[in-house]
Amino acid sequence: QLARIQTDSVVEMLRELYPDLHFEIVAMSTTGDKILDTALSKIGEKSLFTKELENALERNEVDLVVHSLKDLPTSLPLGFTIGAVCKRENPLDAVVFHPKNCGKTLSLLPEKSVIGTSSLRRAAQLKKKFPHLEFRDIRGNLNTRLKKLDEKEDFSAIILAAAGLRRMGWENRIGQLLSPEDCLYAVGQGALAVEVRAKDQEILNMVSALHDADTVLRCIAERAFMKRLEGGCSVPVAVNTVLKDGQLYLTGAVYSLDGSDSLKETMQTSVHYPQQNEDGPNDDVQRVGITAKNVPGQAQEAAENLGVELASLLLSKGAKHILSVARQLNDA
Repeated sequence: QLARIQTDSVVEMLRELYPDLHFEIVAMSTTGDKILDTALSKIGEKSLFTKELENALERNEVDLVVHSLKDLPTSLPLGFTIGAVCKRENPLDAVVFHPKNCGKTLSLLPEKSVIGTSSLRRAAQLKKKFPHLEFRDIRGNLNTRLKKLDEKEDFSAIILAAAGLRRMGWENRIGQLLSPEDCLYAVGQGALAVEVRAKDQEILNMVSALHDADTVLRCIAERAFMKRLEGGCSVPVAVNTVLKDGQLYLTGAVYSLDGSDSLKETMQTSVHYPQQNEDGPNDDVQRVGITAKNVPGQAQEAAENLGVELASLLLSKGAKHILSVARQLNDA
């Protein structure tokens, strides 16, 4: 349902821009939708929610695919690119409480209350912050997870992305928004990406009108940070970005699975560059899988460098060890 709402919202924007074009929506299931009894971090398949869709794109059965950006790996398969990153919805994590805990916050829940999340990133940060709580895996789409929460007594609360709840019109279920001080969010969280064939200039030009420049720069920095760390679903990597007065601030962190060991730093860079008319081959430079024709190239480069430099700083302080231990423990 959420995937459908997200796709509809992108098609709606395209219809407004191109009233003469006809858009047809094709619904599909992916491996990630079908394997619901295993934690995402244990499946180990990078393109869990994207492979089937990319196959359809490759066979020209569809021309564009709408994803949650956080589901897309930092390196896309050859021949594909993210042609648009739409304006970001609130990227923060949200707590949805069991009806009996209505009006509470995480800190007010009783000792040993069980919190559901399938994200190692959320669990690692919140275990450290709220040691009196227990964290357990919960899988399934939004509807399934909320049903599990409401109809059983297994969970006192679950953690979800605020963006998904808002898109579904369930904002009233958000009992607590977790600030970046409580919980840094996932790379790309809250942003929608439109994936297209990299060589399909016509489609690429069409969807590039949907790019939101601020979101593009923030997400390039976040994805570059993750790529340099070689992070993915199976390790706790988290970020927070702010773009203000031409300055891009990136906070990035890595955690051990139990949150006891962590590294966190913030860096900034200027992304205040005018758009230049760059003719020729520069047009289609992909940065961490994103082709953003209408965002100044120098600004994109600065954002990418920021992510790489911040990751390099954390690696120089021992991030590799924290992540490899987390990966081994998770695999075990």
